[in-house]
Amino acid sequence: MTEGKHRVVVWSTGGIGSIAIRAIQERPNLELVGVWVHSPDKNGKDAGELANGEPIGLSTNADADALIALKPDCVIYAASGPERDALAIPDYVKLLSAGINVVTTSTTRLVNPHAYEPAEWRDQLVAAAKEGQVSLYASGIEPGFAADYLPLVLATQSSRIEKIHAYEIGLYDDYGVPDIMSDAMGFGRPLDYQPWIAFPGAIAGEWQGQIRMVADALGVEVTEVREKFERAVTNRTLEVAMGTVEAGTCGALRMQAIGVVDGEEAIVIEHVTRLAPDVAPDWPTLPNALGYRVVITGTPDIDCTYDVTLRDRKKAGIEGMTSGAGAMVATAMRVVNAVPYVVAAQPGLLSSVDLPLTIPQHAFSPHG
Repeated sequence: MTEGKHRVVVWSTGGIGSIAIRAIQERPNLELVGVWVHSPDKNGKDAGELANGEPIGLSTNADADALIALKPDCVIYAASGPERDALAIPDYVKLLSAGINVVTTSTTRLVNPHAYEPAEWRDQLVAAAKEGQVSLYASGIEPGFAADYLPLVLATQSSRIEKIHAYEIGLYDDYGVPDIMSDAMGFGRPLDYQPWIAFPGAIAGEWQGQIRMVADALGVEVTEVREKFERAVTNRTLEVAMGTVEAGTCGALRMQAIGVVDGEEAIVIEHVTRLAPDVAPDWPTLPNALGYRVVITGTPDIDCTYDVTLRDRKKAGIEGMTSGAGAMVATAMRVVNAVPYVVAAQPGLLSSVDLPLTIPQHAFSPHG
């Protein structure tokens, strides 16, 4: 593709945003022109100091209109929180209408924008992209990539496919967001507590977009998305990032979203999430703390397992994390590397299958 220097704004300085800031500084084809922050305490601070402690001479800004006035080619949107969709959609509409492309890790269900609901929000995004003649692209590791794009890449080797089963299996002992871990997921709660993820439709709502993306790409129809949800207690008290998890409370979750094709459970996305390796030892495991696996049953049978780890967290701009650090870098880079391709794309809402392979530019560094 034709290279050019693209002006970029990073939206937030959390984990993903901080990684993106550092990566952009190392890419000669990208120019960081602004960084948005929500907190008044961060407004006006050096973006590099917030990202990894090293100043870069660029101040953050809490004024969205001032950042839009910079006319960046693309915003890397990495804001997070339990209300991320309700807060992010108006931001996306404003940015797209202003003629600014958006790549995002915040709204996971936009990984398949063609199946995104509610429909009125999708219609707003489509209209904004058309008005601004720009594009929006959402990506990630899982949701996204490991459960949809990677299975499709592996399926290019298939003569016949009976079933696709994608897994994320990992420790979340270092994930310290209590409202997500405890309230939404139910970790550290007795098994008679009903977390948000256990309500009917929650699991399907999170992952049916990816299931339908795989099905559409392969030319089959998903007639139903089924859900399975299991919990296991920890037999010992655990001290993890979210706090103390008492013995006898939930220490592991197993969730499945299952796409039914021709009456058979054919496309499955499964998450096995533990707070310690010895909780629910009979459930699926992988060798490392966090990993991904795709199993395609057919001709031939295909079984692919991978993980993403960091040898040097300081160099990557991440310190204080363990199992999830590599996945955070990979999640950020899926959108950073996509910037030139999204800027060059036809206007609209994009999924990974709508883009060419987003090969990173200026990333190869044989000397470390």
